[in-house]
Amino acid sequence: MTTYFSEPQSMYYRFGDDQDQVLKVLAERYIGANAQADFVYRLFQKSGIMQNDKGLYDLNLGKRFPEAEKGQIVYAAALVWGDEHRNLDVLIRCYGPVRFYFNEQLVYRSTVIDEITPDATVKLGIDIKPGWNTLLLQMSCTPAGFGCQFGSDEGKVRILNVLSPFEDRLGQAGWVYSNLSNQDISLTLHPSGGGQTALNLIGKEQDTGLTWFPNPEWSEAQQAMPALERIYGHLPGHRVYARTHLNNSDATGAKVQLSGACSGPLQVWYQGEEVIRLSEAGSFKEEVDASFGRSELLVCSECSDAETPWQFTLTASVNGKELKFELPQRVHGVSGESWLYAGPFKTGAEPAAQDMNRFDKVYATGASPSDRLSEEKTYWRLDRPDAWVRPYYENAMLSNKWTVGSVTNYGRWDYPLGVTVYGLLQAGRHLQRPDITRYAAEHVQTCTRMYEYSLWDREQYGFPAVNQQLVMLKMLDNCGSFGSAMLEAYSEHREPTALPIAARIADFMLSRLERREDGAFYRECTGEYAENTMWADDLYMSTPFLVRYARLTGNTAALDEAARQFLLYRKYLFMSDYKIMAHVYDFKYGQATRVPWGRGNGWTLFSLTEVLEALPEGHTDRPALIDFYNELCEGYAALQDPSGLWHQVLNDAGTYLEASCTAMFAYGFSRGVRFGWFHHPERYILAAQKAWNGLTKYAIDRQGNVHGVCSGSRYAFTAEYYNKDLLTVTNDNHGIGIMMLAGTELARMKGHLSQSAASQTKTALHS
Repeated sequence: MTTYFSEPQSMYYRFGDDQDQVLKVLAERYIGANAQADFVYRLFQKSGIMQNDKGLYDLNLGKRFPEAEKGQIVYAAALVWGDEHRNLDVLIRCYGPVRFYFNEQLVYRSTVIDEITPDATVKLGIDIKPGWNTLLLQMSCTPAGFGCQFGSDEGKVRILNVLSPFEDRLGQAGWVYSNLSNQDISLTLHPSGGGQTALNLIGKEQDTGLTWFPNPEWSEAQQAMPALERIYGHLPGHRVYARTHLNNSDATGAKVQLSGACSGPLQVWYQGEEVIRLSEAGSFKEEVDASFGRSELLVCSECSDAETPWQFTLTASVNGKELKFELPQRVHGVSGESWLYAGPFKTGAEPAAQDMNRFDKVYATGASPSDRLSEEKTYWRLDRPDAWVRPYYENAMLSNKWTVGSVTNYGRWDYPLGVTVYGLLQAGRHLQRPDITRYAAEHVQTCTRMYEYSLWDREQYGFPAVNQQLVMLKMLDNCGSFGSAMLEAYSEHREPTALPIAARIADFMLSRLERREDGAFYRECTGEYAENTMWADDLYMSTPFLVRYARLTGNTAALDEAARQFLLYRKYLFMSDYKIMAHVYDFKYGQATRVPWGRGNGWTLFSLTEVLEALPEGHTDRPALIDFYNELCEGYAALQDPSGLWHQVLNDAGTYLEASCTAMFAYGFSRGVRFGWFHHPERYILAAQKAWNGLTKYAIDRQGNVHGVCSGSRYAFTAEYYNKDLLTVTNDNHGIGIMMLAGTELARMKGHLSQSAASQTKTALHS
């Protein structure tokens, strides 16, 4: 048996059978390790390199340099920050000859097959180290093509954010690329032609001897123009909002004087209150009561019909001393600027001023789809060429093994975190700890409030920088688990942004998801390893969401679908000799794998209890599902190890003991006892308690760390893959939430049994 810690370090040694203490430590450790740090805001130039719908950065240089001649070279460079060591697969699709240098080492040189074969994709593993990592692409022009696509494999899951190199661009997002060159700089710097490049991507841009794009500065002619005119042009009948923070360094309580001039109608709000209004061009001066420190200033400027350049000026002073303006949001890659701008809006269609203090919202411009002068929606931008403020998810990142390290997971939408959020919600409710439920609900809100923005972000830039899986929704993994947690959290906060997301997910599952001829969900995944397969996991990725969606909306078709899927999946995956489920059915080979992966079975039982709880007594499918539930539980109970845990492959005692499936079986058994689904419950009361004791003795240490949870799985026809390739990860998100759910359900089962015993005693006394 694998040992992760000594007995005195176990949760059982510390707290014994007190599951409430275990739940407190589990929840508090997770919250303490996952601070509420959401998104990082950066300058991004839209004229730079964009991503495609696969998340690959599209460096199609033939389009950017149509004048390029055969043999000319362009370089593209970027930085990647590593919070810790991370192994990542990257993909390269060549339009022409490519060399790729990672951390100054040549790691890839294209072959003629790579360069000429349409859609040829090369996969490389790179080891991102803590600190700065450098990416350099050298691309040569040929008649066949020029440039490449570059990015991470499964980019919406394994995110690769790149930052601009060089001192002057530090903190900006995106690649830079050079002008056309006739010289191979790497050979010039290293005449031996060795596998290194000495371009200093952390140093000064001018020292490289190349001109780099996108151009970060306005031209001389543009610099001579007022800010609004150079950003938006001259647009009579349109308005722009400008936003800044006033930093009042005066502590005397003296009034602050706001003064300036404008080329057309103008309004100014201080801390949300309108303090200046001009109906035409002119100057202004107004005193306001201003507290010490930072305060909000908002300006709405209208472009007049006159030929006068569109502009306004505004200064603030106190006791004759001019005060500084500062950006109202930390935006990396920006220095020396103090205003953000949003617009242009058609006059009369601009948003209300009180709605302009947000960064989780895009704003309707009042433009029609046929209006070529303006986009229909807009966001905040800066006084630089094509420069926009862009929020990025930059917390914990998944590696090739699906693991994350010690960086906070806060603000990410993905399926393991759906279980974690659900576990926190249930533990918080059971413990009567509103701080825990609030934390879980706020994680969900962080994602849902950015939903509208993230859809717009994808439209603008090709691939979203936040909510990647939700926006690029293509399979159940992307939506079902976290969507279910979102609806569970809805009862805590009634966050309205959850509702359109729920409607979209429901439409995807009920109307657009791939199905077999009999209606069973499956994975089409054309051209991928999982092509034409059905996974037990997908019962969890779908049915708990459908149950909650039906409960929220009254859509009984969603609940009927959830029940139906279990009966369909049973037909394909149920191993009648063991009364358990195979992990995957592979339609390419016309058979199930007959490898009963522990967590795949855990997902099945976990989800079946969610459906049974919601299914009305008179539902047509209820008797069959109750029987199926009892069959599964009989099969699982027969395979429980003496330690209380279950094996990674349930019917193979040579595989390691795994914690997450154990927690799911404890959860499923406890709920069956409490809701009365078992034909013979006594066995399962003992099995659930034995499983929980095994977890607290062997898998959960007294600091609340969770051990023995296998990493995210692909699938195989052999048990060896699950035992040797899927190694355990400490504090893997697949296991933390389900530990809390198992402990919560065990406590509820005990409470139910205690109440039942007390009721029977009372009845006996009165008889």
